Amino acid sequence: MDYTAQPFTFKTKKVLRYLRLYGPARTLAKVRGQYHMNKRYERLPQTSSDNGNDSHIGIIGCGNFAYSNIAYFLKKNYGRVIRGAMDIDINRAASLFESYGLSYYTDDAERIIKDPRIQLVYIASNHASHAEYAIAALERGKCVHIEKPHVVSDEQLVRLCEAMRKSGGKAALGFNRPGSRAGRIIKSELARQKGAAMLNWFIAGHEIAPNHWYFQESEGGRVLGNLCHWTDFIFQMVSPGDCFPVRINPSRARKSDCDIAVNYIFADGSIGAITFSAKGHTFEGVRERFAAHRGNALISMDDFQTLTVEVADRKYRYRSIFRDHGHKASICNSYNMARSKDTPGCSTQYVWETGLLFLRTKEALERNGQVTLNPKRV
Repeated sequence: MDYTAQPFTFKTKKVLRYLRLYGPARTLAKVRGQYHMNKRYERLPQTSSDNGNDSHIGIIGCGNFAYSNIAYFLKKNYGRVIRGAMDIDINRAASLFESYGLSYYTDDAERIIKDPRIQLVYIASNHASHAEYAIAALERGKCVHIEKPHVVSDEQLVRLCEAMRKSGGKAALGFNRPGSRAGRIIKSELARQKGAAMLNWFIAGHEIAPNHWYFQESEGGRVLGNLCHWTDFIFQMVSPGDCFPVRINPSRARKSDCDIAVNYIFADGSIGAITFSAKGHTFEGVRERFAAHRGNALISMDDFQTLTVEVADRKYRYRSIFRDHGHKASICNSYNMARSKDTPGCSTQYVWETGLLFLRTKEALERNGQVTLNPKRV
């Protein structure tokens, strides 16, 4: 939905609600991001010679997420460290350039990838291009932050993992939810318990127009565009080494990637379930409810703002002032990964396994039949 085209009353209510959910600074960034998406120049802005001695970051893909999350958190936490931005829509690249004080903007990704001063590239372009840009950057020894999904095919996954093994650069994936405050607490509490876990997600997502680019066959649909967030979260909550083989059981009607349910039976007996509903507009954005039970721990979480943990006779309640989906932690962790030898990137094995999990989930839903995944080590 284009919020800038809505009636004044709707826009006012939206801003007031977001002030309560995200605070003034992030709400302003989100509002500016909406107008950024529609900005068109009669005359493109002039580029500067430099924006600072420490500018060393490139952004590929200048959509709303890059504008209101990646660039926002980088500038807020580290200053003017973004050197260049690229988008196939030059107006969006120029808009991000102007708003965040970059050295240059371009519609040619090669300029970002070949820039010797850029050490880290954040990739937030269309889904089918994520792996291609990441591979090119890794081959030049750069670090990469790859927004979800990191691949849209098995062939891309093989080539990405091969590039990671050969590169002197490091890679991080943009699965932000496990790194949120709630995600860290949930993972820690479950890890203290023994035995199989029950993990359940209910997600109400935005309805997307049938002609949206997400639905192009080459882009992977909503399973790769949205559901991969929650397949990865469940994967990270199961104890390492206890996941595979995993049986993937889909439930769907006419559509294979909207209004669906998927359950996973892991090797240790843990069961994960994801229900993804996309019906109409959700005024507060994507709504999420998570519940888990393992050993003596019973956990419930709503919208990454409220969390309740019960362990036997003890009960803990956590509430964040604002919603925290983990975007700041994810973006800043990638920054630190590139700047410090002590901050690791993602392992090739993790990139391989979480990628195969959402690719096989897509396959199961398209076939409307069970798929068993038992990946080889890479």
